[in-house]
Amino acid sequence: MFTKDDLYQIEQHGLTIAQVERQMANFCQGFPFLKVVSAASVDDGVVVLTPQQVASAVELYNQKSNEKHIVKFVPASGAATRMFKELFEFVNEGKYTEGIERLLDNIEKFAFWDELSQYIVPDSPEEEIVEAIIKGGLNYGSKPKGLVTFHAYSDGARKAVEEHLVEGAAYARMGDKVRIHFTVSEEHKGGFLDVLSEKLPYYEQRFGVKYEITFSAQKPSTDTIAVNPDNTPFRTEEGKLLFRPAGHGALIENLNDIDADIIFVKNIDNVTTDARRGDTITYKKALAGVLLELQQQSFELLKALKEGSADVVQVARFVEERLFVKLPDGYTTSTLECILNRPIRVCGVVRNQGEPGGGPFWVANVDGTQSLQIAESSQIAPDDMHLMKSATHFNPVDLVCGVRNAEGEKFDLTQFTDPATGFISSKSSGGRELRAQELPGLWNGAMANWNTVLVEVPITTFSPVKVVQDLLRPEHQSNE
Repeated sequence: MFTKDDLYQIEQHGLTIAQVERQMANFCQGFPFLKVVSAASVDDGVVVLTPQQVASAVELYNQKSNEKHIVKFVPASGAATRMFKELFEFVNEGKYTEGIERLLDNIEKFAFWDELSQYIVPDSPEEEIVEAIIKGGLNYGSKPKGLVTFHAYSDGARKAVEEHLVEGAAYARMGDKVRIHFTVSEEHKGGFLDVLSEKLPYYEQRFGVKYEITFSAQKPSTDTIAVNPDNTPFRTEEGKLLFRPAGHGALIENLNDIDADIIFVKNIDNVTTDARRGDTITYKKALAGVLLELQQQSFELLKALKEGSADVVQVARFVEERLFVKLPDGYTTSTLECILNRPIRVCGVVRNQGEPGGGPFWVANVDGTQSLQIAESSQIAPDDMHLMKSATHFNPVDLVCGVRNAEGEKFDLTQFTDPATGFISSKSSGGRELRAQELPGLWNGAMANWNTVLVEVPITTFSPVKVVQDLLRPEHQSNE
């Protein structure tokens, strides 16, 4: 299956042939399904805050934020190949679809139109216009989403990475400092640095802040081999094997290296315009306020348990009603201590309106407890798929994480993962279909043994850009 050149490429990637063979076997065998019990709902696992509770949580966060080391963590290493897949098929195969027609009919509405117009002439053929977007010209087909121009404003267009600077100044500041960490691939880091070196002075002056921007890359040794739909190794046009970052799950090591008290996590493409950002700011702060309250109570109860002064029934009630861990019969104080001594994540979830993405479910654990997890459809057994269809909410990747223990020490986040929850997904490269293998997702198996609290947030906080035509949606058309 592998040539001598392949073996050398594998070795240079920091992988062993045994690891790659295991990955190949996973494509054929798949991963074990989660033991899903039921979908989380408003009556069972999803918290709906009243306006008063939102205001109280925001106030708590505003009061405490200057005392906390806050970091906004943005996974931004993914290439935008899926975003432009339809465009590649048009250029490479002449496949004219409704999506291409919509793109061309509305081409001047895209925020990148001014840049694009520099590479085409009036009445350029349709193929040349599209090719100038994904190749040559803007070359978006080879860039990450963070470097794609998303929104137009009177003072200039903004790339996705810039919108995270704006967001960070609104809810992730500590005094006048805003710390943002981007995970980017080494090949694209220079592009991010170019944009930031040009734009940071403007945003610092505008918002009266000082940005501290850091970067990290997924380790090549965490990459996984890509395969064709028939599970044979996928090869590039040069005949090389294709290794892909193993999804967000590999980022748990990057997240583990962050020195912070509170970490906001949000995808690079989930941003909106200034005019529509109000709910995002409010609910990010509210989620953080909920986290701070739960942390404080968890620490106090854990201390009481260790001192022997706790009301065990009261602690169990807190664990079940506030941390959403259903206890088995015969639980012990040791069980309660173990649960309280975990990282906490408060996850915003939105009402299911048909968008792609994982959903929140109750899952049975080996210790007899049941806890809340974010699960993708690929993790759920066919016999349990009706539970996925019954889900009322889905995961927009809107997390606030508490990563310190009661003594103020950082948790080792790699100790709270479930390595058996990887999954297979369909991707593309250069317009060609492939199958990719992902490690336990950052918000799936990589955080499987965290305490998970789900809070309903408005759909207005969710504005993903999965395909380029999504930029035509109202939430990406600036109204200043």
